[in-house]
Amino acid sequence: MKRIIAPLVAVLLGVAATGASAQTASYTLDPTHTFPTIEFSHLGVSTWKGKFTKSTGKVMFDRAAKTGTVDVSIDPASLDFGVATMNGHAKGDNWFKVEQFPTIAYKGQLAKFNGDVPTAVEGQLTMMGVTRPVTLQLTQFKCIQHPMLKRELCGGDATATVNRREFGITNLPAAVVGDEVKISLQVEGLRDQP
Repeated sequence: MKRIIAPLVAVLLGVAATGASAQTASYTLDPTHTFPTIEFSHLGVSTWKGKFTKSTGKVMFDRAAKTGTVDVSIDPASLDFGVATMNGHAKGDNWFKVEQFPTIAYKGQLAKFNGDVPTAVEGQLTMMGVTRPVTLQLTQFKCIQHPMLKRELCGGDATATVNRREFGITNLPAAVVGDEVKISLQVEGLRDQP
């Protein structure tokens, strides 16, 4: 898992506000519209995909200063491949060891911009008790006025690739599960009320 996430994700959502501001704005990830996913090669013949259904996060962002922070937590026990047997394996000792390591965490800073739109987050991913640097690339980002809630909504997509072995997931044969794991983050977050 060579440049990921986790879960990470928050970076997209709160990375920018719709209007220029000299003050830092706070955004909270919407857990019903934020889904970190992973995908990897299975037996070298197909790609398996799983979705983490539980995550929380907060982004602090100052558009004018082009600065901000990202703080995201993911529940590895919520990983869902759509197959009960696979879900069970992923939570056990060969994979995420969720009883021993119940949280995947990502903390980072907005690092690159195209104008006032962030394009990357540089941070630290902690998974299975191992912390390593991971950069999230923002492939899409936009802020709008939420049509029903009448508050600013930001969302987008982020990706990274990590090597699972670097985070201690070493009990899976490479011939069965590929070492390279792609992380995709679909995120949405609402600006917090002042």
